[in-house]
Amino acid sequence: MKSGFVSIIGRPNVGKSTLVNAIINKKVAITSDKSGTTRNIIQGIYNEDGYQIVFVDTPGIHKPLGKFGKILNKQALALTKDVDLILFVVDVASGIGKGDKFILESLAKNKVPVALVLNKIDEIKESELLEIIAQNKDIYHFVEIVPVSALKKDNIERLIAVIKKYLNDEVQYFPTDMYTSSTIKFMASEIVREKLLDVTEDEVPHSITCYTTSYEEKKDIDNICVDIIVDRDSLKKIVIGKNGARLKQVGILARRDIEELVNKRIYLELYVKTIKNWKEKERYLVELGFIDQE
Repeated sequence: MKSGFVSIIGRPNVGKSTLVNAIINKKVAITSDKSGTTRNIIQGIYNEDGYQIVFVDTPGIHKPLGKFGKILNKQALALTKDVDLILFVVDVASGIGKGDKFILESLAKNKVPVALVLNKIDEIKESELLEIIAQNKDIYHFVEIVPVSALKKDNIERLIAVIKKYLNDEVQYFPTDMYTSSTIKFMASEIVREKLLDVTEDEVPHSITCYTTSYEEKKDIDNICVDIIVDRDSLKKIVIGKNGARLKQVGILARRDIEELVNKRIYLELYVKTIKNWKEKERYLVELGFIDQE
């Protein structure tokens, strides 16, 4: 068996999580059109006869604002080491900008091969794609350039074939029926957060996180409690909505996806709590799983 680890890195909102889901062909990471969706390190596991590829989806690297942003950046960059290949994902329409060049400068310190993945090719013409490839091929020592549409699952098989060339291990790291290393508790809280992203305005999601406080498995139904953490009371009212309408909507949407994930009925309880400036308090960052990587 050939196996290895592949880190997926890039700026926020370039489609890294959508790409992981497309490769694994299952919902491993939540997605949203709002930037900064991925906050934790997600592992997706691709299994095929003779191959196992462990994909590490990282938070989008950005100019950090405060302690929380610095932790996310440090987590993402830490996972560009000790892997077999780095997929550097770029929004093909936006191209490689200053933020991307900052990331590439950081990657240059490693000896890990980097493949450029030009995502969202469904949004441009083919003639434009050829020109973009020509413009970007010499910006960095990319070992490969692969255009894809993660959303449409276009050229994903080609990307997998490219990745296989860089696998260096012969170890089966996970059982072949396992497609993610994330726990059900974590996935449940992430699905709730995804639904919040879907039903709230742009300024709201960045001040919200979710945490599964209990997960009780029973024969016919699982009981799950998820805390929705906001950093001020005004947001608490927005999340709950008039007469609890928005929170109810989130619960309905999240329950449907979690039941599909676990293939079982669930009872989902959501609680909204205010922790002022939670993103700047180490105690809560550790408790909520945002652990500073050493």
